[in-house]
Amino acid sequence: MTISRALIFDLDGTLVDTAPDILGALNAILAREGRRQADGTDLLHLLGHGARAMMTEALARTGGALPGSRTRVLIEDFIARYRDHIADESRPYPGVEHTLHEFAGSGARLGVLTNKPQELAAPLLDALGLSRFFAAIHGAGRFSYVKPDARVFHHLVDEMGGVGAGAIMIGDSITDLRTARAAQASVILVTYGYALDPVETLGADAVTANFTELPLLVERILGA
Repeated sequence: MTISRALIFDLDGTLVDTAPDILGALNAILAREGRRQADGTDLLHLLGHGARAMMTEALARTGGALPGSRTRVLIEDFIARYRDHIADESRPYPGVEHTLHEFAGSGARLGVLTNKPQELAAPLLDALGLSRFFAAIHGAGRFSYVKPDARVFHHLVDEMGGVGAGAIMIGDSITDLRTARAAQASVILVTYGYALDPVETLGADAVTANFTELPLLVERILGA
């Protein structure tokens, strides 16, 4: 199998299960403030929506909102805590490293497009030994716009050398699907991520529960 097209991956919920460390950092801040621990099942769908959304919802569920200035301080403390514990328990999903190695060996160019801040995305991938697979990593903050704005998708592909006739987005959410559609690209969604709604209902070109199935699905899309 030879793949000349660019493959663009989401990070949280697609490549890496980051929930343990994100929720750990969040609950450390809530405990310090005398709040009860946040229930991860109620907050997982907010992963990938930014620290503000996560903290705001956590406060609402554990006693109520705080004045804006205090909330801003807690958000900064949450990010700092997470940065210091970014890969304590976060791990690549089963089959990720093997499959990325297979893609790289096939000639594909790989990139990461995430709404996780750039200053967190790159260190996480470094800590897990995954950065070596990617020609470019784009996190929030590199531009004034983020997914699902198609411009960030095109910037990433351009940085990767404008590989092939198009690119395929691989993610776990409606945001990833909307990004791909805005960029007129194909999209594959994984079912094991943090999406609130079942990804099977979103209209992706392919859906899988197993990361190791991606080479076959990509080949199928390229041959369509």
